Amino acid sequence: MSITIRPYQEGDAHDIAELYNRHRDNPNPVAGGITGDELERELAERDTATFLIAVDEGRVVGTFGLFHSTGRRSARAGELIADMFFVAPAYRNGVITGRLFTEAVEWMMRCGCLVLRLTVNPANTVAFKLYRRVGCVSVGETVPGEDGNVELHNYIPLILRSVFHDLDPEALAALGQLSSFGNVAGGRDDELRSDVRVVDGIRTVAYALALGEFKLDATIDVDRGLMLDAALTTPDGATRPLKIAEPPYEVRIQAPAEPHRFGDSGLTAELDTAEGTLTVHAEGHHGPVFVSTWPSAEADRSAGWREGQARELEIHPVEHGVQVRETTGGNRVTGTLTLHRGVLEQEFTYTTRPGRIFQTVGLRQGDFALTGPDTVTVQHPIGTGIGVRDTSEVVAAAQDAPAGSTLAWTDGATRISLPAAGPVRLIHTTLVERHLEPDADGTARLRTDFRTGADHATTPRTTTPRTTAAAEPATGERKVTVKANAGGITSWTENGTKVLRSPAPRTRAFGCNPRWSAGAWVTLEHHRHSLATGLGWGVPTVHEWEQKHPLGLAAPQERISWEVTAPEQAAEPVRIDVHAPGADEETVLWLTPDTPAGTAVVLHSAGKRHELDATAFRQVWASAAAVRLTSGRWLHLAPATDGPGAPEIVLRTTSSGLLIGCATAATEAAWQLSVHPAPAI
Repeated sequence: MSITIRPYQEGDAHDIAELYNRHRDNPNPVAGGITGDELERELAERDTATFLIAVDEGRVVGTFGLFHSTGRRSARAGELIADMFFVAPAYRNGVITGRLFTEAVEWMMRCGCLVLRLTVNPANTVAFKLYRRVGCVSVGETVPGEDGNVELHNYIPLILRSVFHDLDPEALAALGQLSSFGNVAGGRDDELRSDVRVVDGIRTVAYALALGEFKLDATIDVDRGLMLDAALTTPDGATRPLKIAEPPYEVRIQAPAEPHRFGDSGLTAELDTAEGTLTVHAEGHHGPVFVSTWPSAEADRSAGWREGQARELEIHPVEHGVQVRETTGGNRVTGTLTLHRGVLEQEFTYTTRPGRIFQTVGLRQGDFALTGPDTVTVQHPIGTGIGVRDTSEVVAAAQDAPAGSTLAWTDGATRISLPAAGPVRLIHTTLVERHLEPDADGTARLRTDFRTGADHATTPRTTTPRTTAAAEPATGERKVTVKANAGGITSWTENGTKVLRSPAPRTRAFGCNPRWSAGAWVTLEHHRHSLATGLGWGVPTVHEWEQKHPLGLAAPQERISWEVTAPEQAAEPVRIDVHAPGADEETVLWLTPDTPAGTAVVLHSAGKRHELDATAFRQVWASAAAVRLTSGRWLHLAPATDGPGAPEIVLRTTSSGLLIGCATAATEAAWQLSVHPAPAI
C-alpha cells in the first residue's frame, strides 16, 4: 500500500463521485448518487481554494476540500471552509486521515488563510472525536441545527504562522518534524459544549500545542480571528512570551443595526443592512414567507442560505423599496429592491458578474407546483416530489427548472410564485438557486409574486383536524413510564404492544442526536424558521430532570416542566402539557415512534389530507399526523387546543428511524396522542 496525496486534477471528478457513491456514510450524500459532472460543477461553483485527494495505486481513497463558500455558508476574510473530508473505510485506521488534514493546514499557512471551519454530525462520534483531537474547537452553536451538523473552528494555522518568526531553532526543528496534528492539540473532550471563555468582554479560546518537547500556549479572539497572546515553554520548563505577527487580512465586524422595512398589502420586506439579506413577512405567518440573499460584488463570496458575511453596503430609499450598492476591489453591483401590490422586483446591474442568489420559501405546509412552458403542471406536497434528491450538500446536483416555467407554493393562506425567466435550480422544494442573466439593457431582473388574504385563502392556517368518528381509539390497557434519569417517556404500551422506541436505560445516537435516551422528551430549540440553524434535533438541553410525580418532570433552573396525562384505558387519549415560561424561541416535544422502515404516514397539511410513504420525504410539516406503527396500529398526533404559538408537527426520516417533533413558539403547549386501528385524520 503506497498512499500519495496530491491536488485535484482534471479527470478526477468521476473517480471521486464513484468513491462517494460506494459509501453511504460519505459527508456529501445525494439521493441516487452524484455524477462526475455534478461534482466538477460543484467544485467550480464553490470557488475551491484547494482540493486534496489520496490515491492508492491509482484508486482515489480519500478527499479533503477547502472552499470559500459551500452554498449553506460563506467564509470571512482569512477563513476557509473544509468539506468533502472523506476516507474510504478500509483506510481509516491508518495515517491517511491525519496526512490529509496536515497537508491542508500546511497549504493554508502558505496561502495566508489561517482559520479553518468545518461541520460535523455530532452523532458520528468517530469523526467528531477526530476533529476534536486535531484541535477543532466550538465557538458557536454546540448542538446540531436542522442541517444536522455542528460547526467547529481550527486556529492552529493562525497560531503557527503568527509566532513562526519568533520560535527558537530547536522549536522550529520540532515543528518541522511533525507529520500529523493528531497529537499536537491537547485538552479537548468529546462533549457538545462551547470552548469559548469571555475575558474582559472578548470571546476567546485557549490552545495548548505540543511541538515535540516544546509547549506552545496561545489565546485567540474568535470574533476578530486574531491571536491575543502566546508563550513558549522549553523542555527545561522555562517560559517566554512570543511576538505575534499580524495576520494578512482584516475581519470586518459591523454592529447590529435596524433593518430597512418597506412593503404594503399585508406584506413587509426587511433588508439586513449588514449582509444584504432580504426577508418578506406576511401577516399571520410564523416566520418569513420568503428570503433572498445578496449576490455580492465578489462571485466567490456569495452569501449562503444559512449565513452571509458583513459587507460595506450603501443603502438609499426609493419608492416602494431600497437601492443597495456594494463596491469591492473595483467591482460594483447595484440592486433595486421593491415590494408593491404583492410583487417583489429585484433589479441588478453590475460591472463583473456577481455571485449566485439563494431564495428560500418559508411556507412549510401546503403544495408545491411546477408548471412548464407547455402548461403541464406537476404538483406535490411541500417536502416531497420534485427537488427532494437531498441536494442541500451538493447544490450542483439540484434540478433545473425549465426555461419559461413557473414555480409556485401555497399553504391555503399565501401563494408565492416565481417565473423561471432566467436560470433557476431547485435544491429542494423550498430552496432555489438563481444566477443573474442580464436583459438587452444590461439589467438582470428577478420577480416574485405574493398573494395573501381572505380572497386567496382556502382554509385558515390554524385549522387542526380532530379524530374522525370512523377511526375509533384502540382499546385495552395502557402503561406509560417516565424516568427522570432518561429525561422522558421510556416506555408506552397499548394492550401490550409498543408505541414508542426507546434505548433506556442506555443512551444512543438517533439521526443527528448523539444523546437519544427516551421515546418522548422535551427540549428548547431555535425557531423553526431560523436562517442560521432551523429547528434542531432534540439534543437534550436539560441534563438533570426532577421527577415531580410518576408522569411529570421539571427542571426549575431552566424553567421548564412537562407532564403526561395517561388514562389507564387506551380508549382515552394521552395528553402532554409543556410549560416553559422562560422559552424565547421554540419548545418541542420529540417522539421516536415504534415504526418499521418506510412506514406509511398520513398528514393534514394546509387543509388537505395526504397519504405518504416515509421513503418519499426527508422532512415534512403538518398540522396533524398519523403514523403506522410496527404493530399495524396508527399513532395520531395533534395539538390538544388551537392555541397561540403556531403549533406544527415536523416528521423527519433518518437512518435510525422516524423522528417527530411537535413544535410551538408559545410558552404553554398541549399535545394529544392516541392509538387507533386505522388512520385518525
